[in-house]
Amino acid sequence: MVAFGSDGQKKGGALPRSTPQGAGVRPEAIAAFVAAVNEKVGGLHSMMLLRHGKVAAEAWWKPFTPDQSHVLYSLSKSFTSTAIGLAVSEGRLKVEDKVVSFFPDKVPAEISENLAAMRVYDLLTMSTGHESEPGRNGEDWVKDFLAAPVPHKPGTHFLYNTPATHVLAAIVQKVTKRRMLDYLTPRLFEPLGIEGATWDQSPAGVDIGGYGLKLKTEDIAKFGQLFLQKGKWEGKQIVPAAWVEDATKKQVSNGDPAQANDWSQGYGYQFWRCQHGHYRGDGAFGQYCIVMPAHDAVLAITSGVGDMGAVLKAAWDHLVPGMVDGATGGASIPEQMVPLASGAKSSGLASGLSGKTWKLETNPDEIDTIKLVFEGEQGTVAVTGAKGTQEIAFGFGAWVGKGLAAGSAAWTAEDRLHLKVCLLDSPHAWEETFVFAGDALTIEDRKWNVMFGPRERPTLKGKISG
Repeated sequence: MVAFGSDGQKKGGALPRSTPQGAGVRPEAIAAFVAAVNEKVGGLHSMMLLRHGKVAAEAWWKPFTPDQSHVLYSLSKSFTSTAIGLAVSEGRLKVEDKVVSFFPDKVPAEISENLAAMRVYDLLTMSTGHESEPGRNGEDWVKDFLAAPVPHKPGTHFLYNTPATHVLAAIVQKVTKRRMLDYLTPRLFEPLGIEGATWDQSPAGVDIGGYGLKLKTEDIAKFGQLFLQKGKWEGKQIVPAAWVEDATKKQVSNGDPAQANDWSQGYGYQFWRCQHGHYRGDGAFGQYCIVMPAHDAVLAITSGVGDMGAVLKAAWDHLVPGMVDGATGGASIPEQMVPLASGAKSSGLASGLSGKTWKLETNPDEIDTIKLVFEGEQGTVAVTGAKGTQEIAFGFGAWVGKGLAAGSAAWTAEDRLHLKVCLLDSPHAWEETFVFAGDALTIEDRKWNVMFGPRERPTLKGKISG
């Protein structure tokens, strides 16, 4: 789905829409950005560009859709920071408060000088003094965090530290006596018209904070617009302007700002400074909320990309130069789609294989059986194992979805079926090839598009059992 909205269009809590020209954006700049990312990076799921408070362009790459929430990964951190800011504004805590003061029942028997000195400010700015991230191995991640060595004086050593953000979430829960999601709902989400937000929790029942939030693309854009407007929304101050200023300016150094690198321009309160005076929240594999104050613009993106810097570079190179009031031009973005599996729609073997179940040899993925069904230009694969049975739908020459997955398949030879699957609420997708030989099945070339660990998975082998 691709749209260049019409002026004034607005539904319920939706952002107002505009043509690109009406918002002061050259359409060809938007098209060039999309083309550059598709060609050099791939993996976009959605994008929404706001200028002067209106949606100038929006696109979803099929099978992704506007109404599907998406994993934000570390973009969640910027929302956790905002919860802290709201709690500060309500007098529930101060950024200079010592971390240990909130958790007297969780501190180690001996509190080091550096741990005792650690402030909420140091959690916010990723300058806790840790040399490496504390583990999250037990039931209580806050206790794990407080037990970790703190070799550096807090405030002197930048280390990207997701457990530190979890401690911020735990502080919000401690001072408000409710989970952070519930605290944010009436203060942030409801005023912005954000519905259906979910946040994963730790084993101890604390919102993870550093990741785990799911929102829609337009929700991300609204959050960016709120910050662009210095915390004000429809005439009401939702987040204090002073907090927006402090959260998004450079609080600590995280590298050499002279480098053309968007990870070395400084760090605020769970926000990254960018080149050219922009700032952003971001999450693994390409979840972005980019705010460009000098251009009165916001760019929200969800994706599954391995090179996050390349997406930012494409924005700086193509989108930003096209932000010109009085813009003209008429280039449009064609409909966007995640590339389909490539090959034939049919095989002479399909009818004989349909309905068969293969018993697999013991494997690290703990998959016991695979069942394939072919019905015209669609099909399903049922995977049964340690996690129960999961049925995935796929189409030949199209994406076909079922639940939170959509599949595309193609025959690359009479005996070879290539399957691609997108997980619709996340950056992750995988592909694999089924090779048929009599009653034997080999599933090879199994790999994720992006993953925190190894992308490649082992080959599976099995025989027909029914």
